[in-house]
Amino acid sequence: MIIRLLFLFLTTSVIAQVGPNYARPEVESPAKFKNVTWRAATPSSHLPKGEWWKIYHDSKLNELESRATSNNQELKAAIARFDQARATARLSRAEFFPTISLPLSAERQGTSAQMPTPFPLNGIRYDGPAYNALMDFGWELDLWGKIRRGVEADKANANAAADAIHNVLLGIQADVASNYFKLRALDIEIRLVKEAVALRGEALQIAKARVLAGAGSELEQAQSETEVATAEAEISSLQAQRDQIENVLSTLLGSSAASFHIEARSGSLSNPPNLPSGVPSDLLERRPDMSQAERQLAAATARIGVAKAQFFPSIKLIGRGGFQSGDIDLLLRPDSLMWGAGPSVSIPLFAGGKNRFNLQKSKAQHDEALAMYRQAFLGAVADVETSLSSLRHLSIQSAAQQRARESSERAASLAKTRYESGTSPYLDVIEANRTALITQRATAQIAGQRLNASISLIKALGGGWEQGQVIHIPPVTKDPAARSQPEIESNSFMTQVKGLFIRKK
Repeated sequence: MIIRLLFLFLTTSVIAQVGPNYARPEVESPAKFKNVTWRAATPSSHLPKGEWWKIYHDSKLNELESRATSNNQELKAAIARFDQARATARLSRAEFFPTISLPLSAERQGTSAQMPTPFPLNGIRYDGPAYNALMDFGWELDLWGKIRRGVEADKANANAAADAIHNVLLGIQADVASNYFKLRALDIEIRLVKEAVALRGEALQIAKARVLAGAGSELEQAQSETEVATAEAEISSLQAQRDQIENVLSTLLGSSAASFHIEARSGSLSNPPNLPSGVPSDLLERRPDMSQAERQLAAATARIGVAKAQFFPSIKLIGRGGFQSGDIDLLLRPDSLMWGAGPSVSIPLFAGGKNRFNLQKSKAQHDEALAMYRQAFLGAVADVETSLSSLRHLSIQSAAQQRARESSERAASLAKTRYESGTSPYLDVIEANRTALITQRATAQIAGQRLNASISLIKALGGGWEQGQVIHIPPVTKDPAARSQPEIESNSFMTQVKGLFIRKK
């Protein structure tokens, strides 16, 4: 009972902790984004939490995202890193408790006949067996907060590792969605070029018929053959690009590229959804990489306290007791009992400057983490600004490109009519058809770019993730060769530490 009360006293905040306490540093945050004049900024609560890709209403995309979450190998590695950090935090918390061990030994020994004793040995020495059945007890008193600061640092690192999971997951999800829409844009381009090949094939047959009838020239036939062959070559080039994107998607989904395939789809791409942007300061709550940088800064701050505590005396309660005998038959007799107990104080007097340099290192690590935190915020704001700018300019470009497509298609129709009536050369038809195809493909490309820009904005805004949410580790398909297994946290200690990793605002 006395030991329990002493433990509770030593682990309370009444005892001083050396080193600075963590506080979030101020960052220079602008009042709003500069590229949101085209729509009003709204709070992030409108963003879907977690499964943000569902705002595109594409069942195939939903399926791919689900497979990526379950099978991506990079995500599995991030979860394994979190398991390591969580185990490290629990390991450091175990330093609060005393250690008890039962060393058993059986050895043959010979003592020195010249050892110092209060009475002369006159050459007497012991040469024979020695049996020990002792219990060792050790407990370091955390008077200066060294252990508490270490636990604080490891908890922050574990939370940073959990944030890293969400950062990796967000990157994977964004890459899957981005490559998926690139693939769909290529499907539209391939369809357009195939339609052009069919139309140019018909024109080639007409040119051949005109040559046979004596109404056309071989030049027109050669030009038609050139246009058909050029379009067919372009199909192969586009198909190669599509195959490359499929291979990228297969890697993201943890599948073999040899067996992975996505069927082509007809139809056009939809316009990107309307996304809220909020204000720049929201990024401190909404981006997992920002939270990860802050948790790493908190850990570095706590490590300064650990380094400072090395300058102070270390006090331990130690004890040893049990049975010791030179005859194993007499080992457990009452007169073989021995014990010893008391405090052990270690005062650092000289370490060659090791403690001082370790403190300097800890402070430099804190400054590095601080700079990385500020850099992360600057990069986050820049990411949002870039995505907003892309969306705004691509919207303007899309409207202009649509007008260009309509006029080029009208020009192609007029050129064909004039050629058939004999008022224009066949070269005009070729040029008009080329221009129409270029503008049609450019329209499809811009539609894909607009969707990718919206994905970049969602990623820049954190994908609906918030610091206030309880940390959730996504379920993944277990690798049969993996060694770590889910823990069954049934004992009281695990029940106590489960609360360490629930983030509070």
